[in-house]
Amino acid sequence: MRYLPLSDADRQAMLARVGVADIDALFANVPKDKLLSGLVDLPRAKSELAVERELARFASRNVAAGAVPFFVGAGAYKHHVPATVDHLIQRSEFLTSYTPYQPEIAQGTLQYLYEFQTQVAMLTGMEVANASMYDGSTAASEAVLMAHRQTRRHKAVLAGNLHPHYRETIETVSRMAGNEVVALPPSPTGVEDIAAAIDKTVSCVVVQTPDFFGNLHDLTDLAAKVHAAGALLIAVFTEVVSLGLVTPPGEMGADIVVGEGQSIGNALNFGGPYVGLFATRQNLVRQMPGRLCGETVDKDGRRGFVLTLSTREQHIRREKATSNICTNSGLCVLAFTIHMSLLGEAGLQRLAATNHANAVALAEMLANVPGVTVLNETFFNEFTVKVPGKADAVVEKLAAKGVLGGVPVSRLLPCKPELADLILVASTEVNTDEDRAAYVAALKKVL
Repeated sequence: MRYLPLSDADRQAMLARVGVADIDALFANVPKDKLLSGLVDLPRAKSELAVERELARFASRNVAAGAVPFFVGAGAYKHHVPATVDHLIQRSEFLTSYTPYQPEIAQGTLQYLYEFQTQVAMLTGMEVANASMYDGSTAASEAVLMAHRQTRRHKAVLAGNLHPHYRETIETVSRMAGNEVVALPPSPTGVEDIAAAIDKTVSCVVVQTPDFFGNLHDLTDLAAKVHAAGALLIAVFTEVVSLGLVTPPGEMGADIVVGEGQSIGNALNFGGPYVGLFATRQNLVRQMPGRLCGETVDKDGRRGFVLTLSTREQHIRREKATSNICTNSGLCVLAFTIHMSLLGEAGLQRLAATNHANAVALAEMLANVPGVTVLNETFFNEFTVKVPGKADAVVEKLAAKGVLGGVPVSRLLPCKPELADLILVASTEVNTDEDRAAYVAALKKVL
């Protein structure tokens, strides 16, 4: 029996109270080309057993990341997650915990949030971090809004080599808020004249390192130029493991550092849930979005933890809030914190060094394949290769031979046909000598 709790009269009364003529008006802000014109091509009804079988058939078409040599990155990376992480986060007191509004009964949750913040601040070279965002792209958009509030300007300059998903998220939020965005064109070699786009109307510059194409950047000179214009520098990363080896953005002059923490403690999960990292300078803390957990003492002088600098408006009176994010990726944060605690500083450095060494070994092998060119001069564990012909076709042929060889740039930048022969290739600690040999052998056959 279908469950239809509302009558037509009920719906009309609700629409009248909202002040719109019909259901379609509620979706007026969604681009027309993103709306379905009719029902999806699915049967109107099937039995539960038939649905289970159909979904199982669909699922069987997927190739698990651990089943074949895997070199896919572009913002989501396959790393080894110790069994300890899943074992601990599945304990009921963690798995079912709720928002820590009442510190007297949420000390465990508050403490691991505090430890997480400490880890993120140390990784990024910043003074303070929040208790996480939804993911890296929304953290980047919140950073831009924060820069607008701080500078009282409303124009952001986005480096051309910012991850396309991050750029699109910033553009979407900015469009809805009435803010201006200047997005520079992508540059696979990493050479950009970002400073030329900076003037006294700019609130912030958003730049990524390692960037979308894998290039590493020294942000020191750019930071000085941004600050001379009275703007803020927002540094983005998509691969948090890189911070175990490269100079953290905070030491290069960044004012806000945001990125994706999925690589530590969190598996790929077909795209989520992930965990956004957000850190800034102490003098900007009152403009920082999200929750902040602080250390204090109780009336008896014992160490304790509380949410701090967060008003109820942040959670309830949304129109008065600094930011309308009012939760955090708690379980993903805990997974991150456990994995990072297991690694320690020395372990993270070794992990990062292994990632870089594996990527260097693969890049050298691919560069010796006739017709293939590695574009990067510097990189961490991801780089860009140029192949003869269309990269998406090459990737599909590699997959048919049992190798997931990377992400064609055209998948994320379809509007740039001049980049259609480029593949983003990532190599982490999970890749073996046999994996790399299989990739090279398959690529030679495909080409």
